[in-house]
Amino acid sequence: MNYRLRQQNLRDHLATTQFDALLVSHLPNIRYLCGFTGSSGLLLVEESGSVFFTDVRYDTQAHAEVKGAKVVIARQAVLSAAADRIAALRGKRVIAIEADHVTVSDRKRLDDLLPTHLRLKNASSLVERARMVKDEDELAVIRSAVNLGAKLFDRALAVMRPGVKESDVAAEMEYAARRAGAEEMSFSTIIASGERSALPHGRASDKPIKPGGFAVCDFGVILHGYCSDQTRTVWVGSVSEDARVGYEAVLEAQLAAIAAVRPGVSAGEVDGAARKVLRKRGLGRYFTHSTGHGVGLEIHEAPRLAAGQKTVLQPGMVITIEPGVYFPGKWGVRIEDMVTVTARGCDVLTPTRKDFLAI
Repeated sequence: MNYRLRQQNLRDHLATTQFDALLVSHLPNIRYLCGFTGSSGLLLVEESGSVFFTDVRYDTQAHAEVKGAKVVIARQAVLSAAADRIAALRGKRVIAIEADHVTVSDRKRLDDLLPTHLRLKNASSLVERARMVKDEDELAVIRSAVNLGAKLFDRALAVMRPGVKESDVAAEMEYAARRAGAEEMSFSTIIASGERSALPHGRASDKPIKPGGFAVCDFGVILHGYCSDQTRTVWVGSVSEDARVGYEAVLEAQLAAIAAVRPGVSAGEVDGAARKVLRKRGLGRYFTHSTGHGVGLEIHEAPRLAAGQKTVLQPGMVITIEPGVYFPGKWGVRIEDMVTVTARGCDVLTPTRKDFLAI
């Protein structure tokens, strides 16, 4: 990863704003900019360079991982060490902070620690906007994460049958993920069967899987810091016609949304492509969430693919396409792939089959 280039691009952007420096506090943003993977740190990006602050627990790790920034091991609170550095900046007046990630108490502490001539101003999503477009190194890691994660569906199919607990299926998948080299899961694995398949985020429970319903499998892994995300839905037992019709409608909506992905199209237009199909099928009101989201160092990143979202898609963005329909007390279906926006359209990264499958 070219951390120095990322920091320079951020400095170039700051030069076009009212901000003299940016104090980065969101750990995924810190990792993106300098490579640090620990749980405590602040990165100050200014015109003359960058300084990374952490505590003594991360002395060795920070010096090994951090690129493009001076490392300061704080002998006091990390925030206090950063404030001392900011107070010493010459000619600086306006310091940007990450408004979405700084607590009220930390904001107050900074105000108290800094001289009165320095002003803190909220900056929203400065780093997140850069993170939306992945470079070639990121795309390669994401592809590897997607391919590793996709293999877990085979494990799910191998163990899923009536009488097996949802949590046991999830455990088998997560064990297989760690054995295959995943750092951890992107989120708690969702195995939601029967009536619970109508819960869009129904975490795996101790409920045994029963015949005569769908089982939604939503899962992902983290590999070298980057997430994957995938959903497949299978029918358990003898197939009902309405289940097959519902599944095919969701698949048609998902394919329509994928076909809409290309540079210059807004995130809202992709969402609209999926909803148009489901409305025609009379299922529009049963699609209760957004069509997708960005994926990278975090499982949910910008852009958000939802009605009214104006973000214009660009080559290098990695997004999910995941329409679904949910009938409370009955069943639900969701199909999700990860795709990357290309110069002419998109590439579907997820290799797993998605035709109707009954077990």
